[in-house]
Amino acid sequence: MEFRYLGNSGFKVSEITFGNWLTHGSQVENDVASQCVRAALDAGISTFDTADVYANTAAETVLGEALTGERRESLEIFTKVFGPTGPKGKNDVGLSRKHIMESINGSLRRLQTDYVDLYQAHRYDFETPLEETMQAFADIVRQGKALYIGVSEWTAEQLREGHRLSKELGFQLISNQPQYSMLWRVIEAEVVPASEELGISQIVWSPMAQGVLSGKYLPGQPAPEGSRATDSKGGAKMIERWMRDDVLTGVQALKPIAAEAGLTMPQLAVAWVLQNPNVASAIVGASRPEQIADSVAAAGVTLEPDVLKKIDDAIGSLAERDPAKTTSPATREA
Repeated sequence: MEFRYLGNSGFKVSEITFGNWLTHGSQVENDVASQCVRAALDAGISTFDTADVYANTAAETVLGEALTGERRESLEIFTKVFGPTGPKGKNDVGLSRKHIMESINGSLRRLQTDYVDLYQAHRYDFETPLEETMQAFADIVRQGKALYIGVSEWTAEQLREGHRLSKELGFQLISNQPQYSMLWRVIEAEVVPASEELGISQIVWSPMAQGVLSGKYLPGQPAPEGSRATDSKGGAKMIERWMRDDVLTGVQALKPIAAEAGLTMPQLAVAWVLQNPNVASAIVGASRPEQIADSVAAAGVTLEPDVLKKIDDAIGSLAERDPAKTTSPATREA
């Protein structure tokens, strides 16, 4: 495993982060989830990402139980706040001071820890003054409940304003968690340049485009049984944007490129996002422990310029690049 600094800080994270968004607490049994966490630890992953909204808080509980007995100082535990939790009442969502201060306490209890290494605003909240949100984060840092603050899916302008306020309030905003893959490159035009200027790193989710870049979905053929594209609990909806024959045909063109580089398709996808120097870590998930080793092998891989060009030629105009696609909900869900 290789490690990178997160933002303009002395804090290091593993190049591969284990995330439990679509699986733990909902789609796989808890004992299998624990086996996946154990496999991640055995593979050298020290960084774990979750959120209170995942499986309506159950994912945090599963992760906390799976990490029981590990040396806390050797782990980097991330969670997030914004999405609706509990009974989804009027104050059970968003980035108000009330919801943030109550949410951090719930997350720490479920994760069985006194602090999280990184506490992240899961989206931008248009219904709460940013000053209120950032003051709450500053207080959480001062209370020792979070060591660093990050955000997720914020625009370049939102990052700039959040960074300005964090400096005024005396804490560090060091990361952004956007979607990023060969097929989803919307952060490259505006978010990445702004982040490089501000000292903010990307912790990217869905580097395999919900599994499409694994190459297992073939044009003109039904999705394999048991795959995410057949999962009615949420996976199918997330992946449907890529389930087009033109996209699947382009992805198949990556197979010889991966083979020539000595990589599997998932390894090529994860290694590709890690070639961006602004990316500190790529988040991978697993529904089976044996899936971990394949992703971890992408750490430390260097893709030569000719390989990167071949990838660009294969994907071409299929990649989404519009910076306006970085969005947060206009209104809260509750």
